[in-house]
Amino acid sequence: MPFATDRAPSLAIFCKVVDNYGDIGICWRLARQLQDEHGVAVTLWVDDLASFQRICPGIDVAAEAQQASGVSVRHWRGQDGAFAPADVADIVIEFFACDIPPDYISAMAQCAPHPVWLNLEGLTAEEWVEGCHALTSPRHGMIKHFFFPGFTEKTGGLLREAALDEQRLAFQADGVAMAAFLGRFGVTAADMAALKVSLFCYPSAPVAELFAAWQGGKRPVVCLVPEGVAFDAVQAFIGDDAAVAGAARTHGGLTVRVLPFVPQDEYDRLLWACDVNFVRGEDSFVRAQWAGKPFLWHIYVQDENLHHVKLRAFLQRYAVDGEGVVDSLVQAALAWNGASADPLPWTALWPALQADMPRMAARAQGWQRQMQANGDLASNLLAFAGASR
Repeated sequence: MPFATDRAPSLAIFCKVVDNYGDIGICWRLARQLQDEHGVAVTLWVDDLASFQRICPGIDVAAEAQQASGVSVRHWRGQDGAFAPADVADIVIEFFACDIPPDYISAMAQCAPHPVWLNLEGLTAEEWVEGCHALTSPRHGMIKHFFFPGFTEKTGGLLREAALDEQRLAFQADGVAMAAFLGRFGVTAADMAALKVSLFCYPSAPVAELFAAWQGGKRPVVCLVPEGVAFDAVQAFIGDDAAVAGAARTHGGLTVRVLPFVPQDEYDRLLWACDVNFVRGEDSFVRAQWAGKPFLWHIYVQDENLHHVKLRAFLQRYAVDGEGVVDSLVQAALAWNGASADPLPWTALWPALQADMPRMAARAQGWQRQMQANGDLASNLLAFAGASR
């Protein structure tokens, strides 16, 4: 039975925050796009409102229910709670296989027809995803569908708003606007001539070694890092000052500036304004791809080094252009993630990577065109849900 034609479907997303900002970042982008571009009535259930507030400052961490950008936000406090069929959305998404409340599932089973039940999985470039995307599993008398984002037409694609590319190109073409934006974070006119790098990584990244390479490099580097990220290395570099938003220090060829956490739209502009982006997890990883700039990905650590498998799978797709493999990118990415058995020092990795920046920039543009051909995740998800009703 199709969704009612007199209204857009309702949709509920259940998100348990594991990766601080990455999980909620993905769900928040998806919720906003579904509401803004498709008119879907979205309810976003989140267990960690404090992390949510870091990327959406208007969130009230004490509120049980609130509205944000047209999305209904509910504080998901636990697995208890009473739900009726009237409380159930037409489409129910559990993010990263989180367990939604049992009573909500019971209410889903009482609905006629049943809601479309989707497990929105994590992003990976591994080949097996194409065979698992859209698979079904009987649960509680209903059917759960497994929906995988991905990098090919046989997956759900990547999150991308309809106007994103137009907005990016307009911003990057406006040098005055870009300088004014960076100026809010203390970036000076002299800094604009340096290589501008955004840094967002997990604590395990070899940031101190990279800082040392930048300090002694031939071209000045301005590193923009959100408060709390790579804290030990940033604190050691800055010295006596607390590594809080607004702090800055220059040693040799490197200037480090500590930024506050910013809303998602401003983080996008930060990626657009920088020459190189170091990103982590899934949300900023995808946004770096849409920024069209060279980037290095710090992947979320998994048991038995499964994250190294995922990293290599992505590099096999991304780090290849018409000339072959971009060796400097592969070596730097593996070293950045602790996936290289015998990594070169960053004093060697960084100059090689920097020399290949024009090639990486060209590859980034070509990659965007490939990904755009797969459609966007939100539209693909709604189309799949409508066909699965």
